[in-house]
Amino acid sequence: MNKMMLSIAAAVCLMCASSVSFANEMGKMANEMKGEMKGDMKAATDAMKAKPDAMKGEMKAKTDSMKATKDAMKDDMKAAKDAMKGDMKGAMGY
Repeated sequence: MNKMMLSIAAAVCLMCASSVSFANEMGKMANEMKGEMKGDMKAATDAMKAKPDAMKGEMKAKTDSMKATKDAMKDDMKAAKDAMKGDMKGAMGY
């Protein structure tokens, strides 16, 4: 009877030790997952921060292109206006 009680006590102790070990492993795994999630979130944040910079470059290029087109049209209109003035001056005898 004494040996039986000793065996049961030993089995209970082993079960308790294994459950503590299991809880420790679960805690380690949770910490690892938190670390991975932080890394993923940082990468996503960095990617989102890089997008506005790229978009600024594209918008600046579009704006510069539009300004160049406007300036070219302005120069064409000025040339046409000057040509019409010259034609009128020639017709009127100035």
